[in-house]
Amino acid sequence: MKSNKSTKHNNYNESALVTNPDEIAMNQQLEKNFIQKMSTHLNNNNSIDGSLYGKYDVKRGLRDANGAGVVVGLTKIGDVQGYEVNEKKEKVAVDGKLYYRGIDIEDIVNSCLTDNRFGYEETSYLLLFGELPNQSQLEDFKKVVGMKRELPLGFPRDMILTAPSKNVMNKLARSVLALYSYDENPDDTSVSNVLRQSINLIGYFPSLIAYGYQAKRSYYDNQSLHLHYPDANLSTAENILRLMRPTGEYTDLEAKLLDISMILHAEHGGGNNSSFTTHVVSSTGTDTYSTIAAAVGSLKGPKHGGANVEVLEMMADMKENVKDITNYKEVEKYLVKLLKGEANDGSGLIYGLGHAVYTISDPRAILLKKMAKKLAEEQNLIDDFMLYDFIEKRAPTLYMEIKGAERPMPANVDLYSGFVYNALDIPLDIATPIFACSRLSGWCAHRIEELVAGGKIMRPAYKCVQPHLKYTPLTER
Repeated sequence: MKSNKSTKHNNYNESALVTNPDEIAMNQQLEKNFIQKMSTHLNNNNSIDGSLYGKYDVKRGLRDANGAGVVVGLTKIGDVQGYEVNEKKEKVAVDGKLYYRGIDIEDIVNSCLTDNRFGYEETSYLLLFGELPNQSQLEDFKKVVGMKRELPLGFPRDMILTAPSKNVMNKLARSVLALYSYDENPDDTSVSNVLRQSINLIGYFPSLIAYGYQAKRSYYDNQSLHLHYPDANLSTAENILRLMRPTGEYTDLEAKLLDISMILHAEHGGGNNSSFTTHVVSSTGTDTYSTIAAAVGSLKGPKHGGANVEVLEMMADMKENVKDITNYKEVEKYLVKLLKGEANDGSGLIYGLGHAVYTISDPRAILLKKMAKKLAEEQNLIDDFMLYDFIEKRAPTLYMEIKGAERPMPANVDLYSGFVYNALDIPLDIATPIFACSRLSGWCAHRIEELVAGGKIMRPAYKCVQPHLKYTPLTER
């Protein structure tokens, strides 16, 4: 008698496994040849004639012909001012300004310096809620964030230490996505729930970064594993240094310099790639974890958040090739080699100079430089500091002399971030993750703003320029 139960088919075919070494090698070579051959096809079939962008008035990179960004949305969170546009629609250079919720970043930083206090948590409050907190509100906010410093039970072991990644930004994105499974109400996009999730992430991020780095360091670099518990009573900057360093020790000046750096990186308007990504992904109605993971992925790119790593790598290469960094003639020779593509990565660039928006000055670089000098004096790093100062002053002129660049090339925040991270002995692996930790408050603020004020899914149009072709049957190709 035949059974009425339907037969379950297992598609796994054990006999299909290849174990013969010669066949394995042959298959690997086949794959290599296929990828190499088809990559050429991809380059040929995906290139687009640059003149078509002008023909169809397409704003390539969402920028006008003069380099100004195309306005695609409205925001109340951050304002970046680096130029003005005159009647002829030409960019006019002006001193750079950065505002958080309408407040000048210089006022925020200078207040923290004057009072000798940490300010990142206050900045987070300002970005999230749109107003500066009073003392009581700030203490409540710091206490709520502090309660979320420790990761969910079992998370470090199950989601980080047992599945390390050679790239900490990759691990950070994966960890953010994994937190979805530890949330009892992950898909609710109400303002109150998204705020709860945002505060959780702001609290969690120092541990996510530090444990991800320690896992990478242990598994890939064969170094000792140092794990510390976060401290609910410490600031974000203090927790990062405590969790990152083997002994957990740091000075007050070190922590406050990192705090200032985090304030300066916390927000940069809605048009930067990761914040724009946050708006785009949030507009679909997806969950907070998917949105922030996407923002982390955006910041990971070398054309965005990875720029600070390029400064660190350039400076390391410079010190390897210039015997005396106080001999500025030798330093200048190296800078010339950089611009000619004969040093470092061969890109022909001096990293840490120039900006897409700022023309005359980057206010973040000016503020960070002041604190960097104090740290240099404390740690006997004046020669290093003066090297960065020389690059800031001499390199723009070299750009003009060698490349004929006419636009201003001011030092951007990445230049002095490089000095700060070196002085704080922050490993290259977590330079961009600390940027992500800083920018997280801005991302969360932009997500909430999109959910409250956006309303429509972002769906820009793409003009297809591929001619229509006739389908050819397989046997005739």
